[in-house]
Amino acid sequence: MAFKEKTTIMDRGAIQRALTRIAHEIVERSGGAENLALVGIRSRGVHLASRLARKIGEIEGITPPLGALDITFYRDDIGTRPQPKASVTEITFDVTGKDIILVDDVLYTGRSVRAAMDAIFDLGRPTTIQLAVMIDRGHRELPVRADFVGKNIPTSQREEVRVNLEEEDGIDAVILGEEVT
Repeated sequence: MAFKEKTTIMDRGAIQRALTRIAHEIVERSGGAENLALVGIRSRGVHLASRLARKIGEIEGITPPLGALDITFYRDDIGTRPQPKASVTEITFDVTGKDIILVDDVLYTGRSVRAAMDAIFDLGRPTTIQLAVMIDRGHRELPVRADFVGKNIPTSQREEVRVNLEEEDGIDAVILGEEVT
């Protein structure tokens, strides 16, 4: 399958502005950064979480702890997909009592977020878990909503949203397209 690009929804500047706004919203709703910790869902959520942590550090003078979460073995479709490629979860702080901000690139069905929450609770009991995403494209299958959203993009089921990030793809851009044969 090949990806056929339809349009660029966000460029580098739009992504940066969205991250700046989200960082300010997180700080405002949390009353500061003292008890915050950011956990990015692998892979692009980790890069977005890192950027948000830096921005929060610039705003508050306190950079929250940062973690990377692999949800491969928490997914409910683990047996229906080809051999999964697991990564490493890297959370070097105690999640118990923390206000966790889960960070992901695209919110779609809600299943990845459910898996991420299961993984977090296996590590401890945070005070709160909130969700920050760059793109919310709708089509939820579970009762999940993002607390912080870069951009809402209504899509059809056959469309795909790709968040390209400099760290992984060499460019910052959000692309709307479709898989074609």
